[in-house]
Amino acid sequence: MPKTFETLLLQDAKRMLAAGEAKADQIGIPYNIAVVDAGGYLLAFSRQDGALIGSIDLAIQKAFTARIFDISTAVLAELAQPGKPLYGIHGSNDGKIVIFGGGLPVRRKGIVIGAIGTSAGTVEQDIEVAEAAIGAIEPSIQSASVGVPSC
Repeated sequence: MPKTFETLLLQDAKRMLAAGEAKADQIGIPYNIAVVDAGGYLLAFSRQDGALIGSIDLAIQKAFTARIFDISTAVLAELAQPGKPLYGIHGSNDGKIVIFGGGLPVRRKGIVIGAIGTSAGTVEQDIEVAEAAIGAIEPSIQSASVGVPSC
């Protein structure tokens, strides 16, 4: 029997992108916003006019990082500092790991079903845009701003 799993849908991702773009417009910075599915693969992407070219891959890799580790990239950043338990993790996965804020896993009923990554502003602004994007989908969806899933 095939195994089934829950994942973000394209319609979810489109709502997330629209909400993230609206927040970026409010902040006044053009953004790159990436949404990945439960497998960590790109589901949808938005590059607003004028968004930094160097932030394209950062947004995608923040989403990837948040999904494969099921933790916010801001929390991962804290754990990856010298002397901390995950120091050096940014060198894993062919160097695709991003260890600063702007990547958040998306959970439904405690299960990670995808993630979002944003990049263009400060770390704090990136987190704001990501949180706004997640807030656009149904209330049973939760971000992992504290990073660690509840048991």
